[in-house]
Amino acid sequence: MKHYLYILAAIICIALTSCKPDNELPTGVAVIIVNGVTFNMIAVEGGTFWMGAQSTNSGGQNYDSEADSDESPVHQVTLSDYYIGETEVTQELWKAVMGSDPSYFEGDDLPVEEVSWDDCQEFIRKLNSKTGKTFRLPTEAEWEYAARGGNKSNGYKYSGSNSIDNVAWYDGSETHTVGSKSPNELGIYDMSGNVYEWCSDWYGSYSSGSQTNPTGPSSGSYRVLRGGCRLDSARYCRVSSRYISYPGIRYHHYGFRLILVQ
Repeated sequence: MKHYLYILAAIICIALTSCKPDNELPTGVAVIIVNGVTFNMIAVEGGTFWMGAQSTNSGGQNYDSEADSDESPVHQVTLSDYYIGETEVTQELWKAVMGSDPSYFEGDDLPVEEVSWDDCQEFIRKLNSKTGKTFRLPTEAEWEYAARGGNKSNGYKYSGSNSIDNVAWYDGSETHTVGSKSPNELGIYDMSGNVYEWCSDWYGSYSSGSQTNPTGPSSGSYRVLRGGCRLDSARYCRVSSRYISYPGIRYHHYGFRLILVQ
């Protein structure tokens, strides 16, 4: 009986996402519940990594023959700890927060799409209000670090593998159930393929200097999306590949995942 009570207490603790004070984040997985819908946030231990890729020096840092010019210069970035969504935001979660579903391909376990960067901000405002927590979009650096596997990275070309078919839905016509391919080194799914994922940053050129917790340019015309999508060839599903769009544009291959701040 005592053993059962210990297990029950642990389950309750996980459901509340933390048994620590409000100003501390738990380790491992934070389980969030909103209007009866549960989703997981994966702990990413901060560290320093080389961001971007280059195609000019085969013996140089982050060489990739398919790298585009805006993926360089490769530069060193240091990030603090954070939590990122185990999967892309699903239609089930979107409906639990917003009350309706804008997606072209319908299904609770499919990623929400047909959402603009501006739409994501409204969703996040409502989610924060409902949960009392602070969610936001990932910075481009946070996104790439997590896609690469954080401090557990094996240096894969795609998020979790050098074989894209193991980890990504791509070069197809429909979105697919989140988490139905293999995860990356951190246990995160679909950071290559399925839907493009909005980041918080304005689009701009990289600088060569080292940076700590960069947030991108202070202004711009386009926002960044990452990860490639169901329509793309493998080249655009690489962990360093960048894509851009106006923040008010909606397409049925634009989605997102969340960062948990507190």
